[in-house]
Amino acid sequence: MNELENKNVLICVTGGIATFKIVEVASRLKKLGANVRVVMTKAATEFVSPRTFQEITRNTVAVEMFKDAADFNVAHITLANFADVVLIAPATANFLAKAAHGIADDLLTTTILATVAPLIVAPSMNTNMFENPATQENLKILANRGVKIIEPATGELACGISGKGRLPEPEDICEEIVKFFAAKKDLRGKKILVTAGGTVEPIDPVRYIGNRSSGRMGYEVARAARNHGAEVILISGRSDLEPPANVKFVRVETAEQMRLSILDEYSAVDAVVMTAAVSDYRVKHFSTQKIKKSAQSIILELVKNPDILKELGNLKKSQILVGFAAETENVINYARGKLVEKNLDFIVANDVSAEGAGFSVDTNIISIIYRDGKMENFPKMTKAELAEKIIHRLTNFLDARFSGQ
Repeated sequence: MNELENKNVLICVTGGIATFKIVEVASRLKKLGANVRVVMTKAATEFVSPRTFQEITRNTVAVEMFKDAADFNVAHITLANFADVVLIAPATANFLAKAAHGIADDLLTTTILATVAPLIVAPSMNTNMFENPATQENLKILANRGVKIIEPATGELACGISGKGRLPEPEDICEEIVKFFAAKKDLRGKKILVTAGGTVEPIDPVRYIGNRSSGRMGYEVARAARNHGAEVILISGRSDLEPPANVKFVRVETAEQMRLSILDEYSAVDAVVMTAAVSDYRVKHFSTQKIKKSAQSIILELVKNPDILKELGNLKKSQILVGFAAETENVINYARGKLVEKNLDFIVANDVSAEGAGFSVDTNIISIIYRDGKMENFPKMTKAELAEKIIHRLTNFLDARFSGQ
């Protein structure tokens, strides 16, 4: 059996000079056993004839909504329902803008809007167009919705300049399709709760006590768990990030609000990954009116917030409980103590004062410590990459728990 035997791949081709490369992509996917259909924009037909794709795929190529897809009942719905995965390549800046904002003004964009199949997008364009803030923002919007973006290659472009924007080679694009179908949905049927961001404690209607957490690590963990097939609940304190698509999202402000939201879900989840930076203290007496600037100094009396992680450790039955220790000194010792005190299955420790780690950056440097004393150290990676590592370890724990080991 070939690698993609009986898998349905819909290729959406937009109008770029790299369109000719997609002919080979279609051919390779067909040879790997996939059922391939192609939708083209009118602009794409200026570069490659629909008949070329038709001969390769042995399927009618759809271009216009009302006259090129005579063998379909309702073209965009039939195509949308056909796909196990949708590849958009080359994806022009114009297409990215339409897709990001839900514009459906031709057969291709209407099909994209109608499908529930995963999308894989391979941008290809002039370097300046790719690096334009509008294009980058559109890519972020799509990525946050769960769209897989294949990074363009760097090199000589058809326009005569050299830079980022080249469509990857056909074999690389096909490899992404193979990887998609090979990816294990090893958390399917599992329910994972992730906390993220920083909680804040009000002093008066204007001011609050907070911390520097961006929420990025937790959002990436939630995204990775979703990508592995889990049903995900993301409970977030303050963060400027767009929540990942297709997760249950709960916004909170204070530590107590986060505690109550977690306890509402706790009995029904298989695991909790507690990345949130929860305020340790709150103001004892909240001022209902703005505190005026009068005295040279003021004293705020602070009282301890509930220790949410410790409470979860005391309440846990079959759940896997993962904590985070963000420290600036004695990182490993503090993390080991927290692991035992709060009855965790493993803990992720990091020095937030280290360069390339901690808050407000896209990278982190972590160690994972287990109850048996073992420890894994990871070099500086993106938070998305580290989220995959954490979810992989969590999956191993869940597999062992449910197999009775």
